[in-house]
Amino acid sequence: MKEIQSHKELIEGLKGTKKAYCLLYKKGSEISDCAYNSVKAGLVKDAEVFVADVSLVRDIHTEYAVTSVPTLMIFENENFVNVNKGCNGVAYYKSLFSETIYSAKPDGGGEKVQKRVTVYSTPTCTYCTQIKKYFDEKGIRYKDIDVSKDQKAAEAMVKRSGQQGVPQTDIAGQIVMGFDRIKINKLLNIE
Repeated sequence: MKEIQSHKELIEGLKGTKKAYCLLYKKGSEISDCAYNSVKAGLVKDAEVFVADVSLVRDIHTEYAVTSVPTLMIFENENFVNVNKGCNGVAYYKSLFSETIYSAKPDGGGEKVQKRVTVYSTPTCTYCTQIKKYFDEKGIRYKDIDVSKDQKAAEAMVKRSGQQGVPQTDIAGQIVMGFDRIKINKLLNIE
């Protein structure tokens, strides 16, 4: 993991790489620190990972129209190809960096974009921990919202589902209550 100070330094670092990543984060932000620590713990040998604190480095995010942090930018053959926003678990980053991440496949073969997944959870909820571990094992990207710390998100969750219990998982607008593996697998095309 290499700390960089400018867009020019990123471009220099990307030269000759087949695949590389750049984490834009804001040091001191809880979710950014989560992403930074998970990326660091998920590093695998030979992974080209650059990191830039947007409080200090102000030219990278503007160059790629990145409007929120943390964002992990993905480059292939020196070209910017995708982003991964928010904080994911260590297992997710390890899978991403070792290129063993799960990709949902449509019935006809070919690649398919994964549906947006948001988990509403609390730190003391056993099923919340289990569902996030399951997503990490399957390489499913998800946003984790701790409703014990985010009152507005908790209110929005209750308004959407009519229930206060967690975990609640929003998969592309469909709410799954609890850890309903069968429904989750169906919605995300997991075999």
